Amino acid sequence: MVLVPLLPRRATTVDMAEAEEFLRAHRAEHPEHGPVARRLAEVRAEVSATGSYRHTEAELVYGARVAWRNSARCIGRLYWRSLKVRDLRDVRAPKEVADACVEHLRLATNGGRIRPVISVFAPDHPDRPGPRIRNEQLVRYAGYPGPDGGVLGDRRNAELTAQAVALGWSPPARRGPFDLLPLVVDGHDEDPCVVDLPRDAVLEVPISHPELPWLAGLGLRWHAVPVISNMRLRIGGIDYPAAPFNGWYMGTEIGARNFADRDRYDLLPYLGERMELDTSDVRTLWKDRVLVELNRAVLHSFEKAGVTITDHHTESDRFLTHVRKEEAAGRRCPADWSWIVPPVSGGLTSVFHRYYDKEELVPNFFPVGTTGICPVIH
Repeated sequence: MVLVPLLPRRATTVDMAEAEEFLRAHRAEHPEHGPVARRLAEVRAEVSATGSYRHTEAELVYGARVAWRNSARCIGRLYWRSLKVRDLRDVRAPKEVADACVEHLRLATNGGRIRPVISVFAPDHPDRPGPRIRNEQLVRYAGYPGPDGGVLGDRRNAELTAQAVALGWSPPARRGPFDLLPLVVDGHDEDPCVVDLPRDAVLEVPISHPELPWLAGLGLRWHAVPVISNMRLRIGGIDYPAAPFNGWYMGTEIGARNFADRDRYDLLPYLGERMELDTSDVRTLWKDRVLVELNRAVLHSFEKAGVTITDHHTESDRFLTHVRKEEAAGRRCPADWSWIVPPVSGGLTSVFHRYYDKEELVPNFFPVGTTGICPVIH
């Protein structure tokens, strides 16, 4: 008998049960890629030798699309199969990540005909973590706190603005409410990289109203593509901490949240006065009236500019179509009711009047820095 010395097992962060479940699901939906037993043996051997394993390109594409399909807080999942997956797993350097994010914006913008895209950068590995993007979305507007406690710009981004300045970013000489923040990317054992977004990579839509001409004079605008960039993509036990992805906007995300929330632009009180409404008491429903007109302005402006956008009634119906398709395929369709129901006229939409499966599935998107299953998609 020949005695073979046992080598120390490599440290691993891979959940093999999760990896096996994913690989079996992939082969079940795509049997053309060969027997699952052979692939499982390859993965076990690779994890034993290196502490991790590398997805095939087909597995990566499938996993990214299923992560969107499983995202309980996203209403726009009907088109999950159309997601364009950019395999950038060999990209780790912060500057290269930032440059690839700029290209992501150009590809997704597509002249206004927004395309769903995800860019998957280097994964976390037992020997070396992957890159991180600090921006919540690739396009964010600066927030400048004032001495009176107010904020010029987006209140939500005041901390990121301060970080960018501390890292050497110089705001415009004349600061405004819609100054583009740079991308801030962290890499392993490297200084954070701060890269300005080129103006030609960011399509912005000026906001006007079909019946209130003075609103156009306020200078409101919003960027065309919501590329979420602070989420961790988890596929088969592998974490990709930088995997920016986008669909297209639903109007209420801008009109009822970004422009209206008190911790964002908080425009309702000012617009209520400009509309000459009675703002002395909430019982006059002045906030509701302003919110509807602000959302009309967003939809009108995007349509006028030829930029893809959807409304909350249409998207609610599309989501229920997605639910029916998933049920017909024998799959669960998790959904967080508080996120699926739109923030405007919720009771008038089709998604309001039913319950949903709350179980969270993987693959999925999770906050960077967490280990539990807790997707937060905004």
